[in-house]
Amino acid sequence: MKFYTATAFTGKKAWDAQDITNIEGASVRLHWTDEPYIWHTNDGREVFVVLSGKVNMLYRDKTGQEHSKVMSVGDICFAEDGDEHVAHPEGAAHILVIEKAGSI
Repeated sequence: MKFYTATAFTGKKAWDAQDITNIEGASVRLHWTDEPYIWHTNDGREVFVVLSGKVNMLYRDKTGQEHSKVMSVGDICFAEDGDEHVAHPEGAAHILVIEKAGSI
């Protein structure tokens, strides 16, 4: 068995990740960041869990209208295939991401 302490991992640059495992084609990764990601559209489903810090999740609905949701520790976001979004941390954050291996 392996155990991880999310807050013990700090990347050298924003969105660095510690690979935890792959489960049937899905990657499970612990990310550290203190900068926004990029707008992107998933090519598969994604589960995004805030483990430390706060993250402002911006997303566009099917009409292209932009929305945002501030996520705190313990909050979970589920993105469907094709959902356009970008994560903006407020300071440093640790995030667990489960998604199709190789997704951006």
